[in-house]
Amino acid sequence: MLVSNKVRMNRLFQHGKCLDVAIDHGIANEPDFLIGLENIEGVIKNLIAAQPDAIQVNYGQADLLQQVAGRKPALVMRTDVGNAYNVARHREMWAVLHNPDEPILAALQMDAAAVVVNLYLIPDEPGIFRMCVENIGRLRQACDRYAMPLMIEPLVMAPAGQGAAYGSLGDVEKIVPLVRLARELGADIIKADPTENVEDFHRVVEAARCPTLVRGGGKGELAPVLAKSAALMAQGASGMVYGRNVYQHDNPSRVVKALMAIIHQGASGAEALDIYQQG
Repeated sequence: MLVSNKVRMNRLFQHGKCLDVAIDHGIANEPDFLIGLENIEGVIKNLIAAQPDAIQVNYGQADLLQQVAGRKPALVMRTDVGNAYNVARHREMWAVLHNPDEPILAALQMDAAAVVVNLYLIPDEPGIFRMCVENIGRLRQACDRYAMPLMIEPLVMAPAGQGAAYGSLGDVEKIVPLVRLARELGADIIKADPTENVEDFHRVVEAARCPTLVRGGGKGELAPVLAKSAALMAQGASGMVYGRNVYQHDNPSRVVKALMAIIHQGASGAEALDIYQQG
């Protein structure tokens, strides 16, 4: 990794750990993802006050974070859009960069600390997989030129009809090769699904050979989410990228506080739940 690249990485990771709260779900064009994000200005204002390490958004909402003066979370900017999260299967599956000619220009203009892109593996859909690889190639070249960390999100998706919105799978035998591929393509950071058996997640970390953040997925009951998060940190995760498991809960700021305790202070799931309940 370039020394200049580490400047941005140091903004994102505190002592090698990071909580990135993702609120980039509007790009999915799926109504269920927007529950809790209706007032995006209020959501970002409250998250800034809660002080996670980073907030992940698309270009069109990044101004709400970056126009705020003073201490604030780092910006992680999504660079791609696709149709893989829609409930109905499409005749044509696709994933494209927002700006294929200058794919990180917006991130540079908005002073992002990292950019993120998907790597979809969907059964019987090789076309979208190829698009993702091409997207990553364009991004990697631009990131190298401008010392921008590249977060790749390798997703092993379920076949059509197995859960809403192409639910992703926690099959370690499929996740590990895809994570390894993401690293081979030049990932500086991996954002990966948790494995079905939490005790297998160390294999994902080993395949990544770079900071590995856990993807949150759909909203779950808070106590199990916190317990699982602590267990994943014990397996070598560098932190979390949680969206719906933050902003769709009753008190997102308290969820951030609980997760930050797990990630940065080594709190157990039970201790983090106490932190949430005590406010």
